[in-house]
Amino acid sequence: MAHWGMFDVESADGDVSAVHPYAGDADPSPILGNLPGSVRHRARITGPAVRRGWLESGPGPSEVRGADEFVAVSWDELTELLARELRRIVDRHGNRAIFGGSYGWASAGRFHHAQSQVHRFLNMLGGYTRSVHTYSLGATGVIMPRVVGTHWKLFARSTNWDVIAANTDLMVCFGGVPLKNTAVNGGGTSEHPTRGALDRLRDRGGEVVSISPLRDDLHGRCEWIAPIPGSDVAIMLGLAHVLASEGLHDKDFLDRYCVGYERFESYLLGIDDGVAKTPEWASALSGMPAEQIVALARRMAAGRTMVTVTWSLQRVRYGEQAPWMGVTLAAMLGQIGLPGGGFGHGYGSMNEPGLAPVPYPLPTLFQGSNPVSDLIPVAAIADLLLRPGEEFDFDGRRLTFPDTRLVYWAGGNPFHHHQDLARLRRALARPDTIVVHEPYWTPMARHADIVVPSTTSLERNDLACTRNDPLLVAMHAAAPRYADARDDYDTFAALAHRLGFGERFTEGRTAQQWIEHLYEQWRGFVLTDPAHVEAPAFDEFWRRGFVRMRTEDGLSLFSDFRDDPERNPLTTPSGRIEIFSADIDGFGYDDCAGHPRWFEPDEWLGGPRAQRFPLHLIANQPRTRLHGQLDHGGTSQASKIRGREPIRLHPADAADRGLAAGEVVRVFNDRGACLAGVVLDDGVRRGVVQLSTGAWYDPLDPSDPNSMCVHGNPNVLTADVGSSRLAHGCTGQHVLVEVERFDGALPPIKAFEPPL
Repeated sequence: MAHWGMFDVESADGDVSAVHPYAGDADPSPILGNLPGSVRHRARITGPAVRRGWLESGPGPSEVRGADEFVAVSWDELTELLARELRRIVDRHGNRAIFGGSYGWASAGRFHHAQSQVHRFLNMLGGYTRSVHTYSLGATGVIMPRVVGTHWKLFARSTNWDVIAANTDLMVCFGGVPLKNTAVNGGGTSEHPTRGALDRLRDRGGEVVSISPLRDDLHGRCEWIAPIPGSDVAIMLGLAHVLASEGLHDKDFLDRYCVGYERFESYLLGIDDGVAKTPEWASALSGMPAEQIVALARRMAAGRTMVTVTWSLQRVRYGEQAPWMGVTLAAMLGQIGLPGGGFGHGYGSMNEPGLAPVPYPLPTLFQGSNPVSDLIPVAAIADLLLRPGEEFDFDGRRLTFPDTRLVYWAGGNPFHHHQDLARLRRALARPDTIVVHEPYWTPMARHADIVVPSTTSLERNDLACTRNDPLLVAMHAAAPRYADARDDYDTFAALAHRLGFGERFTEGRTAQQWIEHLYEQWRGFVLTDPAHVEAPAFDEFWRRGFVRMRTEDGLSLFSDFRDDPERNPLTTPSGRIEIFSADIDGFGYDDCAGHPRWFEPDEWLGGPRAQRFPLHLIANQPRTRLHGQLDHGGTSQASKIRGREPIRLHPADAADRGLAAGEVVRVFNDRGACLAGVVLDDGVRRGVVQLSTGAWYDPLDPSDPNSMCVHGNPNVLTADVGSSRLAHGCTGQHVLVEVERFDGALPPIKAFEPPL
């Protein structure tokens, strides 16, 4: 089991030689092709290592991180060095000086989950400064609880695909439903139903509209509308104006289930600011014809309509507005809570929305409580390191960045997620010490002072399951541990013993005993369920390989709220959908108002910056890997052009620049540059280029933070600014660039070669 699917493996010579998808999966993920050869790849870290400058000169800020040599040490030496440094930081600066970084995608298993392991360890050490929310959902994670009272239910208890396929007349998809992203789910996935559900919807006579600059953001037959990127909120406002001005909005629903519609309508009709958000107004911003906006609004009001917004739409400046406006548009139609109607967030963003949830708690390693209250939104890591002691706004609070002296990173690679890598590199030069647990020499590992070689999920036993998948899977190790790598649990156990809390951390259990313990906890929940399915004893489960759980099928998002809003209120201040939020309005932020509205982006084709950089780059998720994981794998490498990440251009944009398919180009703006390989595609809107994230950062000159990435990482181009003062979400989806042929000698790709 992995984030991208359940599978069986063949092994030879200590590595995975072949992968066979789960027979019950009708649409298995092609990303499984990255697994063969991954265990013993040359990019693996063979043993403990310490950066030479740190080892010889001691802890302290260093501008040579990412360009320095490493010295091999023994496990005993590493454990002693690291335990001593942790004790020094805590004694001299306090636990708030430790930032515990982890992103969780690095390990699919429930026990060896890197995030659980590092946070349990740091909590027992006395706490740490933490991050909240995710790069994927930084804006939504703050705005949605204030608008509909929840965040996780939008995904875990979303309207099921079967319900959509059977009931939806019109599915209007802002950002499409990108099938490539449904290959994965956090923690693992066994079935991929999206393709089949969309086919069944259309076969029944339902229609699908995809509003995206990329045609392949929706699988199969659909009406494709390709607007100017970043104009989705303007289009939604134009649609809402038609509903309001023609009396097509559901006033009864708005009165009973919502608060603040009147305040929003005053803005919509131009009473507040003198600018009516008409279809003509929206057309001028989006490029979508006004008559098409009018016709679509009338179609939406005429039948059972589902409005969906992908996660990508909130990974931009003012990203809170698109999902908020999507909820508002769906509320005006009055179909929230009805089968096949209403609102959905994240369909096509991951293989979770639309899948039926399981009714049991998952096996979970207890992490304890964190005595330190300091936190940052996850996308503010560079601000944390560069602005110690400064105050910042977040979700209605005024917080302060602590003085971070040690970064402890286990699981994840911020060089894939974070923006403006030159700024990130300057930030990583500031702490006294950076510790990284990694199986591979990723860019983050290269910027560490202490490198802890971790096993991969293929080298250890574990349990795998997610809240929206019917299988609990026994993950049997497929290969022996590589070289001198260790499980993170063993590393933390040794450190905990050196620091005096080893027995508390391990509770006297080996890793295998923990796995059995977690399984039995889960089994207890199942056996108390009156409708429980079989829950065999651990030995029988381990022999069989998986057990199928009961799922809650046929869900419609917020159906209980619709049935009885008094008995089933939302957890908002009003108990209803907050089209106008008095709380947000009271914060006084200039970049997030009390209701959804249009804010003009900086990075878009409608602004003055486009005069210098006339192409809008969409830095979306790749189809050939999960984020940057296994970029060296066969499927990922097969997509490269002359070793570089592919960039898609419309043929006319390429012709304007004298470019041909297969050429290597320099993609640049005033923040940085990278190389990429040209792919011509008329399924990309003119003026738009697409370059996926995840190519391992590979600077031409590792000692220069501003050096060009020769491999094609778009985060050398993106701006390190938050979505707003409310959420500080990631804004890495959109950036303006120019593209030109690279005529120099092509530099070699060194991203997968171990450092000296």
